[in-house]
Amino acid sequence: MYHHSGSVAQQAAGPTTGLLEPQGANSAEAMAFQRCTWCSTAMYHRLLCPVCQGSDLHTEHSAGVGTVRHSTTLHRNTPAARNVSLIEMAEGFVIRGRVMGPPIGIHSGDRVRLSTAKDPVRGEPVFQLVDEPYRAWT
Repeated sequence: MYHHSGSVAQQAAGPTTGLLEPQGANSAEAMAFQRCTWCSTAMYHRLLCPVCQGSDLHTEHSAGVGTVRHSTTLHRNTPAARNVSLIEMAEGFVIRGRVMGPPIGIHSGDRVRLSTAKDPVRGEPVFQLVDEPYRAWT
């Protein structure tokens, strides 16, 4: 009878362990994401590539610049309204986060930059609006 030992399971999971650990001097400001070796798809916090189901993922660091794709204002469980936005980063992956500013002033197509602040409640990344708006649909 064959039994798996714990060391074999750890060896199999070894290469993917610590993929999103910050590395480098200015890693506090950098956002780590993965890129598939086979199809070059960029993704955030995945174990397998959503396109080719490959598991050979390499960690890269984002420049922190993106575009708001969707923004929703929530009034639930908070004393003030807050927004939840889907941000498409320049590298090609999409992340959920919060954009600083009044929720009514955040629109699809607005350019944002990663801030050093973190959302204290949810731990999501916080973005700030860039001065020049990008309006591709107008």
